[in-house]
Amino acid sequence: MRAPGITDETPEARCQLGIGRTFQKNNLFRGLTVRENVRLALQAKRGGWFDCLRPAAADAALRADAEAVLAQVRLTGGLDRPVSSLSYGEQRQLEVALALASRPSVLLLDEPTSGMSVAETDDMIDLIRALPADLGILMIEHDMKVVFELADTITVLYYGEVLASGPPATIREDPKVRDVYLGLGH
Repeated sequence: MRAPGITDETPEARCQLGIGRTFQKNNLFRGLTVRENVRLALQAKRGGWFDCLRPAAADAALRADAEAVLAQVRLTGGLDRPVSSLSYGEQRQLEVALALASRPSVLLLDEPTSGMSVAETDDMIDLIRALPADLGILMIEHDMKVVFELADTITVLYYGEVLASGPPATIREDPKVRDVYLGLGH
């Protein structure tokens, strides 16, 4: 019998343990405002579920925390706009803000640039690069430009098995990786 692990924990328990995550597809409250989405994430981390019975708008500390998180992901304008009015790139930024609101020590990013334009992808690269150096980031990404610009270590999977793992320069030159992902002769 195996020992219990992190995968046995509820999402709420994982959050309290310091793991934040984004989803490949946005998981936002589209009818709420940008600020309200982040305030809910902050309140969830804070605990004290009875706090939700008090108006969040009256909590100055919560408001300041929400604005600080939104500044960290470069979403500072129109905080009282409904999420449904945001561009796709802005929604992805908000998704990162929700994960950061839990004050994680490890951030899991699932395809953070999926579906983005080139300009939005470049903005997300800059945003991720600007995150605190002491924040551990595990990213799943298929855009090789993003991977090679951000990763310190890359692990390449092929049919669920590790094909190669190492620094970007090593992965770029690995013959197995080149054969599998670029075809023979490249």
